[in-house]
Amino acid sequence: MKKPVLVCLIVFVALAVLHQDVWNWDKTSLVFGFMPKGLLYHMCYSITAAAFWAFVSVYAWPHRLEAWAEDSEEEGSTR
Repeated sequence: MKKPVLVCLIVFVALAVLHQDVWNWDKTSLVFGFMPKGLLYHMCYSITAAAFWAFVSVYAWPHRLEAWAEDSEEEGSTR
């Protein structure tokens, strides 16, 4: 397995575990005087997840499989 793919799998599992933020369920304190800690956590989590998927689409995307699928479509349309 390639190194970027392995890194993506490890980060994916870590993000899946971190999504279940049981440590913030009972927090009632506010951050910046108006935002609950759980909401701030999920805001940061969403930004991190979006950055992670951008990384995945650049470094771990199966370009060979995509090229093969596009070549198959072109061959099918010329018949």
